[in-house]
Amino acid sequence: MKIDIELRQMEFYAFHGVGEQERAVGNRFFVDLLLTAAVEAAVRSDRLEDTVSYADVFAVVRREMSVPSRLLEHAAGRILFALQEAFPLLTGIEVRLTKLCPPLGGDVRSASVVLRQGRDD
Repeated sequence: MKIDIELRQMEFYAFHGVGEQERAVGNRFFVDLLLTAAVEAAVRSDRLEDTVSYADVFAVVRREMSVPSRLLEHAAGRILFALQEAFPLLTGIEVRLTKLCPPLGGDVRSASVVLRQGRDD
């Protein structure tokens, strides 16, 4: 049995961006995760150690968001790889990283990248 775990709109202030101003001033970002996990034991046992701790997942994301990147793709990739390494029960990971009000020369509410990877990809 596999289940999906979603963590939505984790908000961070971070310093990702190509421009010097973006890296100096920072911006608001949202991270959304869709995690697929083989956690049938947790369904039956009701024990945290049989699943993926949401708090531990958040800590991994927070750590990776604190490291500046020029590209959203790079920051999202670091999150994905760190989650794969930290949580062997995960069989699939989708990371959406959204930058609010990116400086693109016009009114743009947000820009996002989405990375997906299964354990066998």
